[in-house]
Amino acid sequence: MHTTLRHQLLDSIIVIIKAAKPLLDDIRRKDRDLASQLQRALSSIALNVAEGFGCQAGNARLRFQSALGSLYEAQAALRIAAAWGYVSEAGVNEVVRKLQAYGGRIYGLSRR
Repeated sequence: MHTTLRHQLLDSIIVIIKAAKPLLDDIRRKDRDLASQLQRALSSIALNVAEGFGCQAGNARLRFQSALGSLYEAQAALRIAAAWGYVSEAGVNEVVRKLQAYGGRIYGLSRR
């Protein structure tokens, strides 16, 4: 069965969100605001990518750029949480690496 790029990218970010969930739960126990912002950023990545595939070229580029911005925001939130000692750096680094790899794919779409 052929999986479209849209489905591949959505599946990939869902896997990353699932990997980030334990960190998010730990962050929420210490800083509800930071956890909320991280959760919104992660959701925004998935939603903007999905929307980008349903838009015309110019608007699609904007959605992919928004997804990339949310990705950077999520990375920053994770690193901030580690800096505050809310979560381990090892756990954060694993999710950040996954986000970086995913970001490369989104960057390519935003340049089309």
